[in-house]
Amino acid sequence: MLAGCTALVLTLTGTAAQARTPAHHDPARQTLPTGDGWASYGTGTTGGAAADAAHVRTVTDWAQFTAALEEGGDAPRIIKVKGVIDAVADGCDAFAVPGYDFDAYLETYAPETWGLERDLTDEPDDSPEGLRRASAAHQDAVIKVNVPSHTTIIGVGRDAAIKGASLQIKGADNVIVRNLTLESPVDCFPQWDPTDGDRGNWNSEYDTVVVHGSTHVWLDHNTFTDGAHPDSEAPTHFGMLYQQHDGELDIVKGADYVTASWNVFTEHDKTILIGNSDSESTAVGDRGKLKATFHHNLFEDLTERTPRVRFGQVDVYNNHFVAGSGYGYSFGVGKESQLVAEHNAFTLPRGISPAKVLKRWNDAPLTARHNLVNGRPVDLIAVHNAEIPEETLRSGAGWTPALRKAVHPAWAVPALVGLGAGAGRLR
Repeated sequence: MLAGCTALVLTLTGTAAQARTPAHHDPARQTLPTGDGWASYGTGTTGGAAADAAHVRTVTDWAQFTAALEEGGDAPRIIKVKGVIDAVADGCDAFAVPGYDFDAYLETYAPETWGLERDLTDEPDDSPEGLRRASAAHQDAVIKVNVPSHTTIIGVGRDAAIKGASLQIKGADNVIVRNLTLESPVDCFPQWDPTDGDRGNWNSEYDTVVVHGSTHVWLDHNTFTDGAHPDSEAPTHFGMLYQQHDGELDIVKGADYVTASWNVFTEHDKTILIGNSDSESTAVGDRGKLKATFHHNLFEDLTERTPRVRFGQVDVYNNHFVAGSGYGYSFGVGKESQLVAEHNAFTLPRGISPAKVLKRWNDAPLTARHNLVNGRPVDLIAVHNAEIPEETLRSGAGWTPALRKAVHPAWAVPALVGLGAGAGRLR
């Protein structure tokens, strides 16, 4: 029986690979297949496939990468990343302004000195907080890069990576990012907010990838990771984790038509946010948008937000979720969200109930069917409502996804995704 299952998984893997990458086809010029998630809607997603030879660049360092993004105007472009590109190669000290001293910052704003009732908003420019703000502005200017329309960014080979950068896909259309290990940017200068919660908190900036008001974006065969700087190794200050990471992927501000396929998301806390606010002013631009598809991704050793959804019609199918000891939840059901979660596999350790897979932030219906937890069928909504009745969820998202290339049985998903997801596995 095991041999038969393995053979079927290998057959499915080969079939998926053939459908994704025709023989002798340059992956850098590959376009999103028709019907492959929301990014295939309408005009589809072709990235820089039409680039002429003058707009195809191979880059090996941060300066070359940023130059390739800035050159060429609106012409289609292909940027091939070779090796490891580090946006913070010179370290955090390179961003610090004269006079900034972290020890002085800790001494000045220690709760026993400063208290927990005043924030740091009004601190002058020459204060430790003011010097932190100026240092943070330096880092912001360097590590954030705008990705223009009609662009493909693709890693060459198995070891291509971008470290410490925040890719801003902002106000663009038709973007592809593939075959890259994307190591989360480390905020060198997190801000202490004494008024955040009962004990204060450290707040950081910089998401790995931000899709902001953009359309037709395909993220495929990437590995999103905290890499050399996991939260588990972060220190504590003022009794709180010195948090230096924000999200791995944000889809916000009226972004629309996104497909994330065959990626690995690992070692992170606040992983994927779709829609960044409940406010009515934000809702005006988000209603009817924020449509995204997630399929054949591995979500491993994450705390939460895989994804957390507001407003959008979000289709999550054929993904494998592997929880660790710090697991909080997988799907965050937010304001006016329309989440469909089908044919997924969840691997939960002993002591973690399937009721935790769903988290209700607002009253919004969802569809959750044909999912397996530790190899067994589980009605995620029913078990959630039975164990957490104060957060009762309603069934029925109100729409049926149509843009799916292939839906595999949930039992096959762990092996399929394990064999095919992540950077260096593009076929």
